[in-house]
Amino acid sequence: MSPDPQRVALVTGGARGLGLACARKLAQEGVRVHLAYRSAGAHIAALEREFGGRVHQADVEREGDWARLAGELLAHEGRLDHFVHAVGEYEHGPLAEVSGPTLQRLFANNVVSAFLGVSALRPALRASRGTVVLFGCAGVDSARARRDAAAYVAAKTALLVLARSWAQEEAEHGVRVNMVAPGLVPHEHASEDTLDPALWQRIPLGRPGEPHEVADVVAWLSSQASSYVTGAVVPIAGGWML
Repeated sequence: MSPDPQRVALVTGGARGLGLACARKLAQEGVRVHLAYRSAGAHIAALEREFGGRVHQADVEREGDWARLAGELLAHEGRLDHFVHAVGEYEHGPLAEVSGPTLQRLFANNVVSAFLGVSALRPALRASRGTVVLFGCAGVDSARARRDAAAYVAAKTALLVLARSWAQEEAEHGVRVNMVAPGLVPHEHASEDTLDPALWQRIPLGRPGEPHEVADVVAWLSSQASSYVTGAVVPIAGGWML
């Protein structure tokens, strides 16, 4: 018998923060990982070396960039098993301070980008009976009122509706779609308002999360160990927003 082919993953938002942690975890587990990023920086050259050149620049809010990205990846690999969309601009503050363009930006970045990504990658994911992991936020499945960041949470809630609808639609094709919901997880590019130690004291488990804890769950949702899980929201928040 020939060995199973090496799994292939695409991690968007994978050049930094939680996306990069997920990419590194999947690579440690033997997955051939491709990264997609929007804004270039000095660190991209190092990532090119780390991931064997499998690094792509793309604006995930543009349908044309998705067509190019999907084409490049499939021309190189011939398959795609896992799509991790670690993308989501954040906005803090009450709704009275949110402008129309800001709300549109949040929905474009958090919701439209995921819609375009799944649309572009759907044939490849169906062919491999693959997985999709999207990023929400703590408490996203509760539809509760928010004093702060309500516009951001509204976008993530819309994404959750898409995620569960995709899970239902794609189940007959063997594609599983799930969402992770991180809480307060400090990292280099985290929003400043999540880095307040006084806020961390309100977390039931008594501490903020760590990027590897998010990456571990994403890797599990992308593995056969979770083969009967789809349409789920997995909180990674230490009890925050219960």
